[in-house]
Amino acid sequence: MDLHLKNKVVVITGAASGIGAASALTFAREGARVVVADVQNELGEKIVSQIKSENGEAFFVKCDVTSEADIKNLIAKTIEKFGRLDCAFNNAGIEGELSDTFSCTTENWQRTMDINLKGIWLCMKYEIPEMLKTGGGAIVNCSSVAGIVGFEGLPAYVASKHGVVGLTQTAALEFATKNIRVNAICPGVIDTPMVNRLTHGQESEKKDFIAGEPVGRMGKPEEMARVAVWLCSDASSFVTGHPLVADGGWVAR
Repeated sequence: MDLHLKNKVVVITGAASGIGAASALTFAREGARVVVADVQNELGEKIVSQIKSENGEAFFVKCDVTSEADIKNLIAKTIEKFGRLDCAFNNAGIEGELSDTFSCTTENWQRTMDINLKGIWLCMKYEIPEMLKTGGGAIVNCSSVAGIVGFEGLPAYVASKHGVVGLTQTAALEFATKNIRVNAICPGVIDTPMVNRLTHGQESEKKDFIAGEPVGRMGKPEEMARVAVWLCSDASSFVTGHPLVADGGWVAR
């Protein structure tokens, strides 16, 4: 299937590792021109180098999604380099600290909300005007199965990811007649550095996570990347305002 992404310009936040890195590579392989955005310079530049080694087009911008100035700069550099913005995968996020609701610190709550929710709002704040200038576009925001159901011990993370779904649906309604589609991806347990941190790299703890997956395994970053690519492509042209759950059956239990 031709996804019609050749020469489309896509910005991906949190693109230096995990789902973001896999997505940068997948978009590039579909012919898109990729802006790799992250706070991790070395890893981000490594992804750019890999894309270029495969004859793709990409460049790196250091961007802290909690900083409005950084996001404004990210979009400005995208327009300066490529002249337009067609797609965005607002993927940057953190898990925060493990704690129950009353033990969650104010600092953990604020940091998690700033990155996971405020960051996505700020990205859309600057992405949407550029898409309006060129007749439309597609935005995918990274939520989680924790944006659909609750998880013990991660109150800030769960609240932030539920917020991403609500924010996504609101923006989708606001720009539905402007040819801008806004969707969310809700990954299950994916084999990423985030999950490795949550399980402390212990196989026993990983098995506990996998036990919640009806398919009997963790997902792969590349599997989430293909979902994000599809949601940004013309193949999903009638899909907007949707939290697409890609979770190996987790929430079907």
